[in-house]
Amino acid sequence: MPKVKNLIAELPEAEVIDLQALSRSLSEGQTELVCVLGPTASGKTRYAVGLARALGGEIISADSRQVYRGMDIGTGKDLSEYGDVPYHLIDIAEPGDGYNVFRFKEDFARAYEAIRSRGAVPILCGGTELYINAVTSGYDFRTRKPLSSPHSTIIPPQPEGTGSVPKTFFIGTLVSREVRNARIDARLDARLQEGMIDEIRGLLDRGVEPSVLLGYGLEYKFVTLYLLGQLDYASMRTQLATAIHQFAKRQMTWFRGMERSGVRIHWTQV
Repeated sequence: MPKVKNLIAELPEAEVIDLQALSRSLSEGQTELVCVLGPTASGKTRYAVGLARALGGEIISADSRQVYRGMDIGTGKDLSEYGDVPYHLIDIAEPGDGYNVFRFKEDFARAYEAIRSRGAVPILCGGTELYINAVTSGYDFRTRKPLSSPHSTIIPPQPEGTGSVPKTFFIGTLVSREVRNARIDARLDARLQEGMIDEIRGLLDRGVEPSVLLGYGLEYKFVTLYLLGQLDYASMRTQLATAIHQFAKRQMTWFRGMERSGVRIHWTQV
């Protein structure tokens, strides 16, 4: 009987992050930036906050939707998790402002240099793959192809002072597919109960065009369709949960593509 091909990709092997070794690497200049990445609902923010407290760091968000003011519940800002840890690049633009990766690179550079000037450790944290690649590995903006593409172009490091990319230690937050999907579902129900629909209704009432919210995808797309009467509540919730599951899978595919392109990610269970 022929074997059935396993369609679920194996998880990367987890390791324990040696914080003393990482701290030593930072102090010796071998590492200049720590990047905490992973799929949605994998515990990135919580882990990054703990890391910032251990290393004396400040967090730079790499989330393409958390830059927008008033998009709080739907993007999962969870600002209370940061406590006394300083954070950057959250709530810096208005919805519909057209924030993009070019602006992110500029804002990241300013935040990064300011953090280092204070003697703190910059910790990039998020799941927007293009933003992460743009500031840590370079990106072929002419073709807009990810690092996993066989035809992508990785921009080589430039001399110091000319926009060189920082020497980055990548940490990936690792959870199983089953645990991740269960977290996504529980988190979605919690956000719906916490007022996510009212938040998005408020954005529409403020004059944010439906097309803008639809363009932000996931929570903002499906709840907007519900508010426009194009989906009933049950269909909205079901389709949104499925879309987030698929989104998390695509994120993992991208991160594994980074590894195939030569980026070392230290995966750890959180």
